[in-house]
Amino acid sequence: MYVAHLSLHDFRSYATADVELGPGVTAFIGRNGQGKTNLVEAIDYLSRLASHRVSGDAPLVRAGTDQAVVRAAVVRDGRTAVLEVEINPGRSNRARVNRSPLPRARELVGLVRTVVFSPEDLTLVKGDPSDRRRFLDDLLVLRTPRLAGVRADYDRILKQRNSLLKTAGAARRGSSSQEGALSTLGVWDDHLARTGAELLAERLTLVEALRPYIGKAYETVARGASRDDADVEYRPSFDLEGRTGREDLAEALLAEVERRRKDELDRGISLVGPHRDELLLSIGHGPDQDRLPVKGYASHGETWSFALAMRLASYDLLRSDGDDPILILDDVFAELDTERRAQLAELVAGAEQVLVTAAVGADVPEALAGVRYAVGGGEVVREH
Repeated sequence: MYVAHLSLHDFRSYATADVELGPGVTAFIGRNGQGKTNLVEAIDYLSRLASHRVSGDAPLVRAGTDQAVVRAAVVRDGRTAVLEVEINPGRSNRARVNRSPLPRARELVGLVRTVVFSPEDLTLVKGDPSDRRRFLDDLLVLRTPRLAGVRADYDRILKQRNSLLKTAGAARRGSSSQEGALSTLGVWDDHLARTGAELLAERLTLVEALRPYIGKAYETVARGASRDDADVEYRPSFDLEGRTGREDLAEALLAEVERRRKDELDRGISLVGPHRDELLLSIGHGPDQDRLPVKGYASHGETWSFALAMRLASYDLLRSDGDDPILILDDVFAELDTERRAQLAELVAGAEQVLVTAAVGADVPEALAGVRYAVGGGEVVREH
């Protein structure tokens, strides 16, 4: 799988842009602020309908306009399909495949798969639990696109339930009747338990599938490390007592919600569910030493190695499903020393398609020599 052509209209800094692409390595070279990352961000957006740089869609639309369009010709097994998304901040986005509209934009998710390495990857290790939950859910959706709907349903249920908790909690504190809110809340408890259990079961399965790949990747990128030195563990918001099946998890979630009812009403938020879970990252130094949390204990180099290992593990896991994802290395080489640059380049050079951005051409390792575009002044010009 690879992108053969990218076309942008009012996306980020580009009024229009058309770029020919192909298998192998393509590098976009240009000073910061010239728009090189915008190009690869657009391809990643087609994959996930989300940006690796911002949380909302509004910044993706060129200033002074109200809509952006990203279109790409994607080749898979020798056949070409044209994927298109129309980005409408504040309104529903629209998507097409070969000019035929899709019922819902999210049906575009997973038709092209990307793995992005970027300086923001440090937040996977040093950031909030929400950053690691997003990492898991993005990977889940790329592997199983229907889970985009489960994820959206859970977010909607959570929002509605939090609103009811605030209403019921305020009624209780004001001594007014809360029976109606509590009755409605019971319905949303069931929705939360059922949908949350599906998301939780999928995350648990994913983490177990990902663990060996993370150990292997960490061994590759960290000097002198073994694959036993890095590990990940899923930590739910309550004790699952060994449950993994959806029905059992739904029952356990519902029971825990009922147990925490008073606390939730006092605070006006949902305290139980996948939105409160954590992915614990740990490192060790040899088989006889206890592992320690990466956050707070790892050196800067170890932190970078773990972040890279998480992305490499994602790539290897997606690749094991049958298709090479498109690899995007967004300004990542400037953050790495010479040895780690060379290691990463060797690891990814064999991918079907690798897209690289760099401020300086010399930052791109020789192992990733390929087609180069100069990006500047709103233009994307092929060099060789």
